[in-house]
Amino acid sequence: MGALLALLDPVQPTRAPDCGGILTPLGLSYLAEVSKPHAEVVLRQDLMAQRASDLFLGSMEPSRNRITSVKVADLWLSVVPEAGLRLGIEVELRVAPLHAVPMPVRISIRADLHVDMGPDGNLQLLTSACRPTVQAQSTREAESKSSRSILDKVVDVDKLCLDVSKLLLFPNEQLMSLTALFPVTPNCQLQYLPLAAPVFSKQGIALSLQTTFQVAGAVVPVPVSPVPFSMPELASTSTSHLILALSEHFYTSLYFTLERAGAFNMTIPSMLTTATLAQKITQVGSLYHEDLPITLSAALRSSPRVVLEEGRAALKLFLTVHIGAGSPDFQSFLSVSADVTAGLQLSVSDTRMMISTAVIEDAELSLAASNVGLVRAALLEELFLAPVCQQVPAWMDDVLREGVHLPHMSHFTYTDVNVVVHKDYVLVPCKLKLRSTMA
Repeated sequence: MGALLALLDPVQPTRAPDCGGILTPLGLSYLAEVSKPHAEVVLRQDLMAQRASDLFLGSMEPSRNRITSVKVADLWLSVVPEAGLRLGIEVELRVAPLHAVPMPVRISIRADLHVDMGPDGNLQLLTSACRPTVQAQSTREAESKSSRSILDKVVDVDKLCLDVSKLLLFPNEQLMSLTALFPVTPNCQLQYLPLAAPVFSKQGIALSLQTTFQVAGAVVPVPVSPVPFSMPELASTSTSHLILALSEHFYTSLYFTLERAGAFNMTIPSMLTTATLAQKITQVGSLYHEDLPITLSAALRSSPRVVLEEGRAALKLFLTVHIGAGSPDFQSFLSVSADVTAGLQLSVSDTRMMISTAVIEDAELSLAASNVGLVRAALLEELFLAPVCQQVPAWMDDVLREGVHLPHMSHFTYTDVNVVVHKDYVLVPCKLKLRSTMA
């Protein structure tokens, strides 16, 4: 019965985070600051459109009392721990009654926001409660009563909460862009998926993500991490807007996927020819009657692994290098196992993690198979270690030359970035910057 149920209910892939990020209170303040112009445009359009629609219908009210200016004086966002966000907007209006001096008006909007995760896996920012108040800036009681009467006709308080919902359209578009499919290589992509709604605390807004990788449009089932990943505790004195965290498993899964995509099948040129190699391995001379260039063809014999330690990142490669000659009919006469450890340099450009192979820290060659007799390990290293150590890093760097997209929202880039390698994870503290096309 158990076997039958297993067939009817196939095993689902394990859902576990391998990266994430924390938007700090400073980052939240920055988002509020850059949102002010957008909020002002939306409120100006709606508040002035109310009077314009009356004019279209033939009402004389617009000529008697009209809004002449709308300015967002302040917009702020704060975290409500374990609940969501509080939005505050202070709007300054000037209302001009007929034959009178324009009257200053202040609108205060308070709204409680929360984040839900929809059935499609996208996050959505929603309004929980909205409390607008409208007040005329008048000190005299008689003027205040007159102003109140004018304001009731000019400002539709009920519509102000609809304006708040309109303000959330842009942030929700940005939240959807977080789960976009990003290219790594021409046939390899990655996607960051939230596992749950974010957690709100005094530290900020924490979101855990799981990365899925695809090759030619098909999801690659990466090995399960032996160690569950959770967002590390952060210093309360951080001056960053956003702190990303990427686990060791994230990097290993990336290289695992690239291996499945065939990105690490390498052709390594050599300065050797069959004639020069025959001087060291005599049986090579009996295989070839003409002098041909030697070619090394390398492929991974087992999955690569990334190791993260304090201040150091390294990539371990387990290669089989086939040595032979002939083009296009390549024929191998020698196979070598090459275990290579390469140091990695991590940096960030725009919203992409740039990964380059800094230096070969360790490399060992051993004989795997031979048609030319036994070849000592020392001779293998003398003949083939240099081209392997020179060409493998260059090949790896070329595969990831475009970088790897970090979790990000489409209209923001990262500045003042610092990449810090810790044991088992990498921290990327940075500041947000709205792209100039959206400013």
